[in-house]
Amino acid sequence: MQSTEEQILNKIKNYNLGKIFFPDDFLKTGSSEAVRQALVRLEDDGELVRLAHGIYLYPKTDPQLGVLKPSIEKIAEAIAKRDKAKIIPTGTLAMNKLGLSTQIPLNAVYLTDGSPRSIQVGNRKIKFKRTVPKNLKAKGEISSLVIQALKEIGKGNVSEHQKEKITELLKKEKSEHLKHDIKLAPVWIRKIMEQGIEQ
Repeated sequence: MQSTEEQILNKIKNYNLGKIFFPDDFLKTGSSEAVRQALVRLEDDGELVRLAHGIYLYPKTDPQLGVLKPSIEKIAEAIAKRDKAKIIPTGTLAMNKLGLSTQIPLNAVYLTDGSPRSIQVGNRKIKFKRTVPKNLKAKGEISSLVIQALKEIGKGNVSEHQKEKITELLKKEKSEHLKHDIKLAPVWIRKIMEQGIEQ
C-alpha cells in the first residue's frame, strides 16, 4: 500500500512540469490532513513549490533563472478552472493585456461568478470580484478586454491614439463575437467599438 505522499508524487509525475495543483486534486489519496502533510513534505523535498496558500507548482527549472513560476494570469485561470467559475480581467490588467498600458498591476483584478476573495502570490495579489452575469456574457476575448479597459479609462478620457489601437485590436476579433459583445457594453463604449466594425 502506497503512502499518501507516494500516491501524490506518482500523480504529479504524470503531468508536464509547470502544472499547478491544489490539495483538492489529491482527495482520493488520503484524508485532508494526510494530504496537507504530504504536500508539506513534497515541498521540503523540492518536488513541489508552494505558490500561495493551497496552491502548488510542479516546478520547471532553468539553470540560470531557477524555478520558472507561472504568470499571475495562469494561476488565476487555474483557480477559475478548479472552481468552475468564469473570470474576466479588469482594470489595469485588461489595459496591460491589450497593450494600452505598460503598467503591470500589483493587484490582478478579475470579475467572476465564483466566490469573491483575494489571494496573495509573492508580492502580488489576485482579486476576484463577484459581478452580475451580464458582465461575464462576452464571447470574444479581445472585445471583453476592450470593454473592461475602456471602463477603467473612463468616459471622456479615451485618447485618439487609444481609440485607434482599440480599432486595430477589434479587427482581430471574430465578427460574430464582436457584434454580440457590443450589445453588452455601455452606450459610450459601444460607439467606440462600433468604429472597429465599420472600418
